[in-house]
Amino acid sequence: MDDHPVFRGGLRGVLELEDSIQVVGEAEDGQQALDQARALQPQVILMDINLPLVNGMQATRELTAERSDLAVIILTAYHDDEQMLQAMRSGASGYFPKEVAPSELLNAIRTVSRGKYAIDDDVLAKPQVASWLINEFATMQENVENEDETFRALSAREMEILRLITRGLSNKEIAKALGISRQTVKNHMTSILRKLAVNDRTQAAVYALRRGWIRLQDTE
Repeated sequence: MDDHPVFRGGLRGVLELEDSIQVVGEAEDGQQALDQARALQPQVILMDINLPLVNGMQATRELTAERSDLAVIILTAYHDDEQMLQAMRSGASGYFPKEVAPSELLNAIRTVSRGKYAIDDDVLAKPQVASWLINEFATMQENVENEDETFRALSAREMEILRLITRGLSNKEIAKALGISRQTVKNHMTSILRKLAVNDRTQAAVYALRRGWIRLQDTE
């Protein structure tokens, strides 16, 4: 699932050379990815993060919540550890930069199709992934300086919304949970992003988790 046709075409070409892999569909935006996945029921999905309409993180979260047997490998042009952590929390089974070698990607597809997780060069079972996530977040929190000023700048409502964001809720779901309008949620989101000096909700969630404002267990 990628919005660049050239990249999709190249990826399809690599996959179709493998007799053990059958390409059943492709999509150019997040909503189409959701529709195709639900209609075609693939075993493995290769998902870009930055998709139009519905981003890859949200699509991954929705699809893996619906199907426990589905494996999603996140592909991104902008690799960093924080984004990788959020991808795994969204339900992904693997995470790779788009420049990943074809052989490595093919091995990852086979790995996740067997119910394992492919993180960097490691192959992990589900219990190991949970421990890995907790350890990674703990490590990040140990290396972050105190930022009480920013913490105090957020209102109680903004902290409440930030906590729901870290649980992966959409604006619509947050509005329903808090009994407010979607526009009000959007307004708060704009304020949160400005105060934290981040670009999107994923970065805001990781920011709060790294600084210990929201505990990992509070997002379960």
